[in-house]
Amino acid sequence: MTAFVLVPDTFTGGWVWEETAARLREAGAEAYPVTLAGMGERGDEAGPGTGLETHIEELVRLVDGIDAAEVVLVGHGYGLHPVFGAADRRAGRIARIVSVDTGPPGAGEPAVRSVPDPEARELLAARPDAPVPPPAAGAWPRWGSVEGIPAEALGCLEREAAPQPAGTLTEPLRLTGAAADLPTTGVLCAANGQSIAMVEMAVASGPPQLRVFAEERFRFFELATGHWPMLSAPGELAEVLLRAAAGGGHRVTAPEDGHEQPSHLLPFLLDPPERPRDRIGRVDLHLPDGDGPRPAIVFVHGGPVDPDRRPTPRDTPCFLGYGRCAADAGVVGVTADLRLHGLTDYPRAAQDLAEAVDLVRADPRVDGDRIALWFFSTGGLLAADWLAAPPPWLRCVAANYPALAPLPGWGTVESRFRPVDTVGTADGPPVVLTRAGLEHEVIAATVEAFLAAAKERGADVEVVDAPNGHHAFELVDPTDESRAVLERSMRAVLARLEA
Repeated sequence: MTAFVLVPDTFTGGWVWEETAARLREAGAEAYPVTLAGMGERGDEAGPGTGLETHIEELVRLVDGIDAAEVVLVGHGYGLHPVFGAADRRAGRIARIVSVDTGPPGAGEPAVRSVPDPEARELLAARPDAPVPPPAAGAWPRWGSVEGIPAEALGCLEREAAPQPAGTLTEPLRLTGAAADLPTTGVLCAANGQSIAMVEMAVASGPPQLRVFAEERFRFFELATGHWPMLSAPGELAEVLLRAAAGGGHRVTAPEDGHEQPSHLLPFLLDPPERPRDRIGRVDLHLPDGDGPRPAIVFVHGGPVDPDRRPTPRDTPCFLGYGRCAADAGVVGVTADLRLHGLTDYPRAAQDLAEAVDLVRADPRVDGDRIALWFFSTGGLLAADWLAAPPPWLRCVAANYPALAPLPGWGTVESRFRPVDTVGTADGPPVVLTRAGLEHEVIAATVEAFLAAAKERGADVEVVDAPNGHHAFELVDPTDESRAVLERSMRAVLARLEA
């Protein structure tokens, strides 16, 4: 018999699993919905020392008391941290780990790093011992999509939620590696931005460490619902958990021509000369030779980007390369680090970008009436505001292999960040769009929708095609075609600045 240990996300207890647990028992399995110390009806048991280790020790004791042939640990959101800790200590007893709408944590990683609500992260940074209050009514989408949750269940979620002890989020996860080879299944919730297509894209184009998801021990399922499938689709979730325990699910494969280092650290395909660089807060200005105010191109990176990733985007080969190319062409190349660390961070990143542009335009070395904004990848969503209300000094909007609408499941991205809806709605600047012919399907679909909308509304869009180019072709495809495409795109943008 299989026993499922069901560990909940922040603010919740075992009660969120009740219906899924009932379905599992009906199928002949054992189910143990867990309410960890300090949560739910046991909130009075939380003391100042309640932390991640407290929860791990609870799960270890529970596993030790289960008399079943197979134990499957299921973690939802934060719950995956204690699940991994318990699996590490009892690897011989665990048949499989199942992560529900959550990426696997790494050794030494505190759960706060994956908290989606920036306000909660800021609270913990300012008051690391203070419990995190549950979201106010209507604010739950900041922690994950509530799509599909019936009104009664959502009301219960709001009523029963308990403050999360700070230590559970700030204590680092201690792992020995004992459970590193355990079979693992990811249950991806499409309405919350997770999908098999996104995993395949990450394995193909992301850092090499993501290729672990192509190993035989990993399987994936996808549910068409939000972050709380135990409330929105309990029956479907129970069925998936049973199939996961039996070894089912989709296997992701890695491309054969992968690189040995993260794509964002690969060399830039051109070698422009290094120019003087002036760093002002989160903004860098790559300066051309000569005197007098010059036009500027502001390069906008994509994301989300881990806040602890080093180098930060402006110091990566790609943006150093673009900044230097701009300066070599006689204009000021501007790069900036935006605080785009999660899907709910687009408003803050938009504010960072606006402040960076204001800083650049006020600089005496810049001609504030001749500015171009050049967006990359998922940074393309930030173009929506500028297309909707373009200022007169914005001479060009450029975009390389951009996402021009939120990707499937990115329901937590605010609706304003949809360039497909704003292109051509105002008398704005021309657009230079560089399109990768071998783009990921989910991103390519947003580009085609954007071009269709632009044509319908009569927007001025020049398309520069890289027929054999992949996403981030300037790094992953160092070919003559890629060099020619980059040079053509740069000439197009410079021509708009000089017009």
